[in-house]
Amino acid sequence: MSLRPDQIGWLLATATITLIPHFGHLPPLLAGIAAVLVGWRALIATGGRRLPHRHVLSALAVGIIIAVLAEYRHFFGKDPGVALLAGLLGLKLLETRQIRDGRSVVLLSIFLLLTQYLYQQDMAIAALSLLGAHGAVASLLALQSRVSASPRTRALEAGRLLVQALPLMLVLFILFPRVQGPLWGLPADAFNRVGGLSDTMAPGDLARLGESSAIAFRVDFQGEPPPAAERYWRGPVLTRFDGHTWRAGLLQLADQPSYQPQGAAYSYAITLEPHNQLWLLALDFPAVTAGTRISNDFQLLAREPVQGRRRIELVSYPHTPVGRDETQLVLRQALDLPPRANPRSVELGRQLRARAASPAHIPDLAIEHFRRSGLRYTLEPLPLGRDDVDSFLFDTRQGFCEHFSAAFVVVMRAAGVPARVVTGYQGGEINPVDGTLVVRQSDAHAWAEVWLAGRGWVRVDPTAASAPQRIENGLAAALPDSARLPLLVRADLAWLHGLRDRLDALNNRWNQWVLGYNPARQRALLSGLGFGDPDWQTIAALLAGGCAIVMGALTLWALRQRSPADAIDRSWRRFCRQLASVGLPRNSWEGPLDYARRLARERPDLAGTINAIAADYASLRYGPGEADPDRLKRFHQSTRNFRPR
Repeated sequence: MSLRPDQIGWLLATATITLIPHFGHLPPLLAGIAAVLVGWRALIATGGRRLPHRHVLSALAVGIIIAVLAEYRHFFGKDPGVALLAGLLGLKLLETRQIRDGRSVVLLSIFLLLTQYLYQQDMAIAALSLLGAHGAVASLLALQSRVSASPRTRALEAGRLLVQALPLMLVLFILFPRVQGPLWGLPADAFNRVGGLSDTMAPGDLARLGESSAIAFRVDFQGEPPPAAERYWRGPVLTRFDGHTWRAGLLQLADQPSYQPQGAAYSYAITLEPHNQLWLLALDFPAVTAGTRISNDFQLLAREPVQGRRRIELVSYPHTPVGRDETQLVLRQALDLPPRANPRSVELGRQLRARAASPAHIPDLAIEHFRRSGLRYTLEPLPLGRDDVDSFLFDTRQGFCEHFSAAFVVVMRAAGVPARVVTGYQGGEINPVDGTLVVRQSDAHAWAEVWLAGRGWVRVDPTAASAPQRIENGLAAALPDSARLPLLVRADLAWLHGLRDRLDALNNRWNQWVLGYNPARQRALLSGLGFGDPDWQTIAALLAGGCAIVMGALTLWALRQRSPADAIDRSWRRFCRQLASVGLPRNSWEGPLDYARRLARERPDLAGTINAIAADYASLRYGPGEADPDRLKRFHQSTRNFRPR
């Protein structure tokens, strides 16, 4: 059976809703191919043109395969697989002629809806998935119906079916045994494009992060949060330097820190967005909790890469002295400089060493030199020369935090003071709606640590010398021209900040109560309901019982529903009982028209009334299309008024 216009319309709408979220991560070429194919099918549907010949479809399929191969160089993995499916969905629409083809389009759309969660799992994606599921159900209803219906009627039918599925969905969500991690193997590249910090740093790396408003993590403090000047969220520590790029040194991991926490403590829960790395971005200096380790450069690390949103409760002691008894190997690494690189900066370090009364005074002298040099903090620094640090300090005098920290560490090493670069995030903004501290990628920052005898490793932030507003009030306050900043970070759009804060708070609740519903929370919920400490057998039994109750309730509800066809059948049965009472029963094998013809021969006096009622019943009960209201009303009145003798 060929597809009707309304069926094609629902299929196109479902495919479009399914593809829209994928356009953000598909390469422009493949996104354009998918959009053109769907648009081509829409033009065919509206213009009455013929579908392309199978040879054309074969050529298009080959073109899609070549395009995917050109973009990714292979077919295996998340990104090429999703791109191929997106192109094939558009291609399938171009060959959709029959009901069977339409069902294939719906199934392919549903599968693509699921692949959205390989990239994002926020509320917007969930809403688009729900909208896509609604379109898929409406498409299936349209495909199985022999007659067309208005879009509003079809949408209401699909909505009612989805609402009926909600109780079972809630039971499954609450009681299905939770598994930490995916239920099936993800493609090897499932987390390849997760953004954020890297374990290397070169000029321009953090400046690019400064242009992103994506959330890196959220923090809930127990009590007052620390002042802005202490909100340094420690990430990768970079020791090795080749003259251009900073890299991490060799890490030694331990289950307990080498320092003894002391001083003021801050208790907080941090919810990290997935970044596919081991670091956990804690305030200096954390106590180690279950499932974490700490490195010899005081990074808090997970035991497995953070590939999903993760919430950790921590306690940090920012005034704890660390590294007083640092090993000579680490100190030698923190003094290493590539030969013949950045000679002017090396000479500056030697001059500072000669002027300083002791090594402890050298960092202050360097900060004072940075301040007097008129260095400018900017997202758009001028290009650097062959020696990056020399070019920044003495020529362009423009840079972002990675320029300041790298230059400071090079000068310190040249002056004989062990130093290293620390990357992470600095600051964050309190959301006034829910009180959560939100740290974005634009808060990415780099600072320095120097080792001083008797004091250990001491944090020094050279960026603060030239841009103190960056530390106290955030990135937007420190930049004279915030045009390159993302809209959600700019300080001149207060109304947008208010909207952003509300959406962030709503997303945070979604993350905590939906995406964060892990095995621990499931056990806590069931324990609170009186089930003790349930094991998986208890949870499975509760799941089976809950599903049985919901399905039984839905079945009883369905049995109590009465459709117009039920009323028609009741009136017909009353009519048949009236005739049986005067000796004219209907045989079980007789249809309504056969029954009427037999009675017309046996009772000519009733022939007109019986034939009219039987004809109305046959048309209303078995005829195509919606019931004629006038005929329906006449049928019910005729059966009620029928009194044979």
